[in-house]
Amino acid sequence: MEVLRQLRRYYQERMSYLVLSILCLAAATAVGLITPNLLRILIDDAIVPGDFERVPMLAITVLIVVIFKGLLQFAHGFFGGRLGNFLAYKLRNACYEKLQFLSFRYYDKAKTGDLMSRLTGDLEAIRNFIGFGFAQLLNVFFMVLFGCIAMFSINWQLTLVTLISMPFLAAVALRFESKVHPAFQEMRLALSSLTTAVQENITGVRTVKSFAREDFEVDKFSDRNERYKVNQIFASSLWSKFFPVMELLASVSVAILLGVGGSLVIHGKMSIGELVAFFSLIWYIIGPMWGLGFHINNYTQSKASGERVLEVLNQPIDVVDKEDALELDSYKVKGHVTFEHVTFAYGNKMPAVVDINFDAKPGSVIGFLGGTGSGKSTIIQLMMRAYDVNSGTIKLDGIDIRDYAVQSLRSQIATVFQETFLFSSSIRNNIAYGINNVTMEEVIRVAKLAKAHDFIMEMPDGYDTVVGERGMGLSGGQKQRIAIARALLKNPRILVLDDATSAVDMETEHEIQAGFQEVMKGRTTFIIAHRISSLRHADEIMVLDQGRVVQRGKHSELIQVPGAYQDVYRIQYADYLAKVNAGERE
Repeated sequence: MEVLRQLRRYYQERMSYLVLSILCLAAATAVGLITPNLLRILIDDAIVPGDFERVPMLAITVLIVVIFKGLLQFAHGFFGGRLGNFLAYKLRNACYEKLQFLSFRYYDKAKTGDLMSRLTGDLEAIRNFIGFGFAQLLNVFFMVLFGCIAMFSINWQLTLVTLISMPFLAAVALRFESKVHPAFQEMRLALSSLTTAVQENITGVRTVKSFAREDFEVDKFSDRNERYKVNQIFASSLWSKFFPVMELLASVSVAILLGVGGSLVIHGKMSIGELVAFFSLIWYIIGPMWGLGFHINNYTQSKASGERVLEVLNQPIDVVDKEDALELDSYKVKGHVTFEHVTFAYGNKMPAVVDINFDAKPGSVIGFLGGTGSGKSTIIQLMMRAYDVNSGTIKLDGIDIRDYAVQSLRSQIATVFQETFLFSSSIRNNIAYGINNVTMEEVIRVAKLAKAHDFIMEMPDGYDTVVGERGMGLSGGQKQRIAIARALLKNPRILVLDDATSAVDMETEHEIQAGFQEVMKGRTTFIIAHRISSLRHADEIMVLDQGRVVQRGKHSELIQVPGAYQDVYRIQYADYLAKVNAGERE
């Protein structure tokens, strides 16, 4: 019940619905006890004495009881349904909000399919149990209690004899719960793995087809599907053992009742009506015990699902604001960024950046060059507080960035990533993402700066053209130019271009770079690039290798010094240098 206790804060506001649902179900159970007594009266006071005039009145009374019980059960369903839907609404919002603010460190390991499984299947299992299952499970206690009281009121000796198998029924049910809970936990994990496989395959379908790996993906899915099937079969095997045992024990109780009760009737110690009423009441106890496995099944499913949902909700956020975090004023931010002896490592891995130092003055352009894994993107992520540094300090306008509110800090930074993501919406909405009250003129202005306006106007609906999921239907260069326009519209004090022109041709890159010259004025700009042509106008270029700065300076200085920068320059400009050398020889 610890899981339900932790989830309580999400349905606390509608706790009255839970109470009313339980009370209505308990009342329906109590009203149901009237029917066996009416049956006893019908046999002993009407049929046996031959007083048939009482039969119509008894039949009408039974009808009234049934209608009243139905109304109580309807009220139970109404309040339970309201409670379950309210809980699902609150949990969905809470999970989605938590996912928005979880740190990058969490998403480094998280799987999309697994998260989708938690927010759909797991959440639905919790909704069903809290809304209906919990009251039904509690009703087992009510039915056993009320049934025993009614049976004791008729014949306490027969009650004790009949209920001799009840402890065994309860023991089997509890043992079943201890076995089936781990099975459902494993089943949820297997389903999550299956969902992840489907999500990854659909997302990467172009890669799968381009490498002709359809058969491999089918086999991979089959393996995960096999795991899910095995878990399902194991859970079914538990059920197949549980029901026969429960039915056997229940049949023993009925056999004892008929044998001992029949003997009492024969010897005149019990009336036929009382025996018939007793037979009806025994199912008031056996029925719940028999169905206890079903309710335990629902409980174990919701318990396993609740643990998975709470795992997300209770996930710690690594990057958090201080209590007195500062809010940045857009009109006062200068964009002066300073790194002082910054070192950072992802988890227990080797440091990604080591002792990084630089001073990016307002309006300056800083370039980063280096191979994959050299630490270029890590420096930018640390500046955005995607992660907090292990040692050292990052300052914005002379103040440690950890003293600023995270959202306020990031609102001053616009980033164009190498891997462009576009939403399934219109081009206009993608460019204006995150900016309120944007005019069409502003959208067109930044699109022209990003050299995107012309190809947008060639599309069927222009800026209202809806792009497919993740920007499908656009080329890599077109997506990147839309992303550049989106960053420019934000009008940031700090602009980050993470290999932003890698997907465009050299001519388009030159045009975009020319547009950037105007945009960069008054902004501190960080450029990560593999092409030296993107960096040559930077105020300072830092060459990184294995997280360390191995060279730094202007383009004109670095090409004169033997080292990594000169090597890259010679490779990229080999044809140009060959022509120059040929001209000199002539």
